[in-house]
Amino acid sequence: MPLRLYNTLGRAIEEFTPLTPGVVGFYGCGPTVYTYAHIGNLRAYVTHDILVRTLRNRGYTVNHVMNITDIGHLSGDGDSGEDKMLKSAAERGKTVLEIAEFYTGAFFSDIERMNILRPGIVCKATEHIGDMIALIKRIEAGGYTYMAGGNLYFDISRFQHYGDLALLQIKNLKAGARTDLDANKRNPGDFVLWFTKSKFENQALSWDSPWGSGYPGWHIECSAMSMRYLGETFDIHAGGIDHVPVHHTNEIAQSEAATGKHPWVRYWVHNEFLVLNKEKMSKSGSSFLTLQNLVDAGYDPLDYRYFLIGAHYRSQLQFSWDSLGGARNSRKSLLDRVRALGAETVKPGAGSPALARLAAFHEALDDDLSTPRALAELWGLLRDGSIAPGEALWTVLRMDTILGLRLQAAVKEAAEKDPESAAKTAEIEGCIARRAEAKIAKDFALADSIRRELKEKGIILEDTKTGTIWRRG
Repeated sequence: MPLRLYNTLGRAIEEFTPLTPGVVGFYGCGPTVYTYAHIGNLRAYVTHDILVRTLRNRGYTVNHVMNITDIGHLSGDGDSGEDKMLKSAAERGKTVLEIAEFYTGAFFSDIERMNILRPGIVCKATEHIGDMIALIKRIEAGGYTYMAGGNLYFDISRFQHYGDLALLQIKNLKAGARTDLDANKRNPGDFVLWFTKSKFENQALSWDSPWGSGYPGWHIECSAMSMRYLGETFDIHAGGIDHVPVHHTNEIAQSEAATGKHPWVRYWVHNEFLVLNKEKMSKSGSSFLTLQNLVDAGYDPLDYRYFLIGAHYRSQLQFSWDSLGGARNSRKSLLDRVRALGAETVKPGAGSPALARLAAFHEALDDDLSTPRALAELWGLLRDGSIAPGEALWTVLRMDTILGLRLQAAVKEAAEKDPESAAKTAEIEGCIARRAEAKIAKDFALADSIRRELKEKGIILEDTKTGTIWRRG
């Protein structure tokens, strides 16, 4: 079964085929590092992680790029409000770069605790100003820009495909509908490519440019950095559903205006909101929980990962302490069952129900990353008494290369705490293997002797169509 993903551009599930066979270019929107990530933000990065792990499991080389926005993001996505970095720096009595460094570190600490794989390339906006200026020059050369009030704007009326991603129509956009009214804009959806000091006289960071000393708009950052590392057309761009109407729509417009290539990105993957008290979680709202808040309340970060993968990424997910508690209990039960399998793995043979479960697990993920169905296959495997412990463990650990629940660490920890138990399990599996060899050699006396020996130790063997399983009598 091929991998199929829901493509926001087109609103349909499509078979995934990369531009370059065997290689995937993937860009995921990263954080604006002016404060801690909230747990709603982390849902996006778990979604990206599951996607990357799924692609790699299928044998793809994934070039995963993530940006760090450390300049230029205003509190309103449409060029309105305060500069988030400046505001945070002023409130904390730090420089903008000190704020950025601190919260970048905090973000990656959260990522590590959630067992989210770090992207191969992490690029900071402040280190790619030259790339942004070069891209803006190409946009300007194509006739898509105008200067007004000291700032350089992108004219959306000049771009034929504007609004395709968000299903917007330019003629229906009304002044003030998407942003605070900006008298400099010809159209309400126009956006700034380069700010000069005309907007913020005391801007902490600024760079020389053909349009004056200033700094880039938020949207141009992602276009410039993604194309720097992935090329002018690439496979997948991912982010939260809130980025569709403004940020990602503007990224498409400026990128395709610069290159003349359509589409710029072939698959758009967006995760839905995490909601609390019927409101989406946001840094500016009253409902703001960080990963550390969950830890302080007694939860493991992996409890929260389990909670997230229990829902499909495209469905809104209601957060409550009760639901998180349920996820913690389920994860604890999962760990207990996995530890009970012992420490030795045995690769299942052809026709084993373990392999059937593994195939169904991958089919679930190939169907637009259905982690709830994948979890159900994991539990089905653990509850299937016909599967030998060693085969079950082998299969569980392969499933976990995508789920990312660190089950291998749990097995190792259990073995270190009770090495005798792990050794006994290994001994039992070894006896079963010797018995199977004896039966193949038609040495039934030896096979019966091994069965009796194990029975005397309280181990009951049962021969099934798919192999021998054992239990303690």
